[in-house]
Amino acid sequence: MPENPYAWIDKALTTIHKANWHRQVRAIASKAGPVVELEGRSQINFASNDYLGLAGDERTIAAAVAATQQYGTGSTGSRLLTGHRHLHRQLETAIAQWKQTEDAIVFSSGYLANLGAIAALTNPRDVILGDEYNHSSLLNGAKVSGAAVYTYSHADAADLQEKLQQYRCQYRRCLILTDSVFSMDGDLCPLPEIMDLAHKYSAMVMVDEAHATGIFGNSGSGTVEHFALSDHPPIQMGTLSKALASLGGYVAGSANLIDFLRNRAPSWIYTTGLSPADTAAALEAIAIARNEPQRREALWHNIRQITKKITEIISPVNARLKLLPSDSPILCLQMPDAQSVVAAGKTLQERGIFAAAVRPPTVPTSRLRFTVMATHQQQHLDSLLAAVKSIASH
Repeated sequence: MPENPYAWIDKALTTIHKANWHRQVRAIASKAGPVVELEGRSQINFASNDYLGLAGDERTIAAAVAATQQYGTGSTGSRLLTGHRHLHRQLETAIAQWKQTEDAIVFSSGYLANLGAIAALTNPRDVILGDEYNHSSLLNGAKVSGAAVYTYSHADAADLQEKLQQYRCQYRRCLILTDSVFSMDGDLCPLPEIMDLAHKYSAMVMVDEAHATGIFGNSGSGTVEHFALSDHPPIQMGTLSKALASLGGYVAGSANLIDFLRNRAPSWIYTTGLSPADTAAALEAIAIARNEPQRREALWHNIRQITKKITEIISPVNARLKLLPSDSPILCLQMPDAQSVVAAGKTLQERGIFAAAVRPPTVPTSRLRFTVMATHQQQHLDSLLAAVKSIASH
């Protein structure tokens, strides 16, 4: 009998289980919010990217319902064929105005936005320099492009400069890729320094604002606004699925850039347009985010309180635990190993806290990942702190 060509899968799964790397989905049976129903139990939600609490807001829901009633459930085709609706253009215009750019283009997911934009902007005659902690979509977009790819040390402008000195002159075009907020650590990239280096070495910069959009800057548009770089901005990419409570991705920049992407980004040209419901929900979420700055104020109040209290809890009790540096709603409590973080995750669930236990290979070190929301109330924060105290004492 010939060898089973799929037998390797069983062996690979066994290895994954032994390393405590195995993951599986867990169904939430309620509307998005600070408290959710998970596997039959009410859990305080510290695992969501719904930073402004808009995924369950009645206004975003109503906008999605109204769009579905008017346009149907799907866009039915690619944007260049039958998939374009006036809503899509309204959303792109709203993003461009918010980002202070000439134009924007909306993709059907953030992952597709990165794949398509990077593949359109570079090819094998070019070089890409990326932060070593960049999101998977940035890493794979670089691979798909066929460009030469080099990584620089995390958030290290000096190492980026060394790489630019070494490689820039060997290639036609250069693209620097970075997350603005790193999703598994919560820290910010040194964007002003990156922009200075890009100018010096004639390099393009594309920044992934997925976890910054709605959170940073006076109007909430992201870290480009936060660092006052709007006069000479990088290419801005982001998602509609985090603070903007929907689905999809976007790229914002010059009118020529966006026109070029409409004609050259394969993941936009050959993908069905964003659904009417998702488009309308994102459009409403942008309006709320811009008109209700008190949501960002509530979010940052919660972030500051949680950061301060967790530091006070773990410092004198457990030297093996470390709160990683963060400048965002993403707070990570580093633990010694995968076994410890899995056990801690179970302890949290038993205490009614839903949070992510993140392990290698997703991240270099095991950690509990807490995401803070504007709609978390004081009792929710107190419950999390009590659970962290229990974990630290063991």
